[in-house]
Formats: sequence, C-alpha cells, structure tokens
Amino acid sequence: MLPCIGQIPRCFLLHSSTSLRIRPIWSFSIKMAAENYTFGPYKIHNSEVFYSTHLSYAMVNLRPLLPAHVLICPKREVKRFVDLTVDETSDLWLTAQKVGRQLESYHKASSLTFAIQDGPQAGQTVPHVHIHVVPRRGGDFEKNDEIYDAMDEKEKELKEKLDLDKERKDRSLEEMAHEADEYRKLFL
Repeated sequence: MLPCIGQIPRCFLLHSSTSLRIRPIWSFSIKMAAENYTFGPYKIHNSEVFYSTHLSYAMVNLRPLLPAHVLICPKREVKRFVDLTVDETSDLWLTAQKVGRQLESYHKASSLTFAIQDGPQAGQTVPHVHIHVVPRRGGDFEKNDEIYDAMDEKEKELKEKLDLDKERKDRSLEEMAHEADEYRKLFL
C-alpha cells in the first residue's frame, strides 16, 4: 500500500520536480489564441477544453456515456500510462480529482468512476493517455459495473466511426462548446 497524503500517493508528490500550477481557463477566447490541443491524431477545438494546467487538460466527451462524462489528458501526446513522467502522472490525477469533485457537485451525483484503458487490448482506441471521469448516480446502470461494458462498446463504436481523414460528427461543436462553457464557470 502506498503512503498517502489525502488520496494522492506520496510517491507522486515526493518526486515532483516542479510545483503544480493549476489554473482554470478563464475565457476560451483568450485560450484559443494561446494553445492548441491534440488528442492522439485529432485536433481538439479550444472551445471543447474547459480546464487546463501546465501539463494536463480536461475536455468534454464526443460520445458521453452519462451526463458530464469528460476526459482528462496530458498535454504531451503519450500513448501509454507507463510513459508519463512522474510530474505528468501527478498532475493528471490531481486534475482528474479536481474536475471530478466539481462535476459531481454540479450534477448532484453521489459517486465518480475514474477509468483508464491503457493500450489496444484494454479497449483504448485513441492512442493518447486519458482518464474517463464519469459522475454517477444510483440506478444510472442496472448493474454498477455495466459502465465498463458500455465504455468498451462506445470505444468500439468510436473506432469504427472515426476516420482520421474525416471530421468527427457525433455531437456538434456548438453542443460541446456550450457544455464546456458551463463547466469552465466551475473553476473561476
């Protein structure tokens, strides 16, 4: 068992060479000029990103399983979790914790599911590390663990429908931008 400070493994904190600078995105119009985001081979529109640190970002999901199902990604494109630096690992989980806390409260959920599909055999379809953060309520799935089957199914559907040469067509950019705007306000 790892010695912990709160819920963050101490080993992630002791080896950090830089202090974590967590900052909200105050206005996506300011952010649009400042940063470009990628998710594996995909360009992510700045309006889809609602929270950012110096190493990680949070974005709304193209195909959410439940309301507020979002993704937390390292800014550096990294295919596998084991290839993250200690600082990136720490920042990624601290970002997931902070985003999860805010979305759970905002959506009046009672629990959170955090999930990583690390590698193709684990169901990862976009080759970029990401944490699924899903606020949960009683009864949102008949059997609690069905969320993992649903996640696998959505990933398979996404892989079948996404063509790297075509624009994603699931949720509209406007719909995702509106959701990101709402979440961005939680971090002001």
